[in-house]
Amino acid sequence: MTVLNAHLVVRRPAFDLDVALTAEPGEVVALLGPNGAGKTTDLRALAGLTPLSSGHIRLDGKELHTLPAERRQVGVVFQDYLLFPHLTALDNVAFGLRCAGIGRAESRRLAAEWLDRVGLAGHAHQRPRALSGGQAQRVALARALAVRPRLLLLDEPLAALDAHTRPEIRSHLRHHLADFAGVTVLVTHDPLDAMVLADRLIVIEAGRVVQWGTPAQVARHPRTDYVARLVGLNLYRGTAHGHVVSLTEGLKLGAAESSDGEVFLAFPPSAVALYRTRPDGTPRNLWRTTIVGIERHGDHIRVHLDDPLPTAADITAAAVAELSLTEGDEVWAAVKATETHAYPA
Repeated sequence: MTVLNAHLVVRRPAFDLDVALTAEPGEVVALLGPNGAGKTTDLRALAGLTPLSSGHIRLDGKELHTLPAERRQVGVVFQDYLLFPHLTALDNVAFGLRCAGIGRAESRRLAAEWLDRVGLAGHAHQRPRALSGGQAQRVALARALAVRPRLLLLDEPLAALDAHTRPEIRSHLRHHLADFAGVTVLVTHDPLDAMVLADRLIVIEAGRVVQWGTPAQVARHPRTDYVARLVGLNLYRGTAHGHVVSLTEGLKLGAAESSDGEVFLAFPPSAVALYRTRPDGTPRNLWRTTIVGIERHGDHIRVHLDDPLPTAADITAAAVAELSLTEGDEVWAAVKATETHAYPA
């Protein structure tokens, strides 16, 4: 049963958004994309804060796009939470209930229940300035859920948190979303947030959907450079004949899978080995290239390679020292065919 069925079309002088979006009960859908792709415009359109140029929004089979924002059964958690600074945590949560016509005493009783659900019963009478970032995020989530929305919109809900707080609050958020019977639409720049929280990913670039699927499907088979960078893969396009793929860059590389026709070819930076001189033997995937950048990347060193095949290679700091690698050096790059995967374009 589809709870949310939307076709969001927003036309502006310098930007057009045209995105179709559906979701099932209890599903968490994450919208991913580079800056300016249209993710926040999607969210604002669903909330009624940005009018549609055309299209529709249907929630539980009812037309939503014809209603003003305050009459939509939608809860929103903004990136900076937008808590009222002069109200306590309890009254912030009760505010939406009061707007829905519930009396003051009942609103405060329900708000207290929601604060207890998010683990903040002991902070009910504190104002936002006395709360940590994680606590403020949970107050904002309680305020959004207290009005019993059928659609919950989360705009970068973890972006304001520091690196130490983020994993814990991400875990709490995942728990609360698992108990939410409606649809959640999450906008995030962080692939880890999307992979952990979402049941399905929708990738938007330049106002259009370029890829969708489960986190595992998108991670295994990226279809644009942005998605490949997001999940940490080198991605190319070419024509396959059996296990050999002729790339548009002019190289021929061997792949683990046998294919025919237009394909994407992907492999992780960790699969790339670098050599000062041509290695012994005849590895199938081998080419001479130039280093154009070296940077620390997590526990490894990422080496950026240029023509004929722009590539990222992850090697150890010890390997960089042993090979005396610097920008501008010419090296040999090799990738095992077993770690190179082809799939239909």
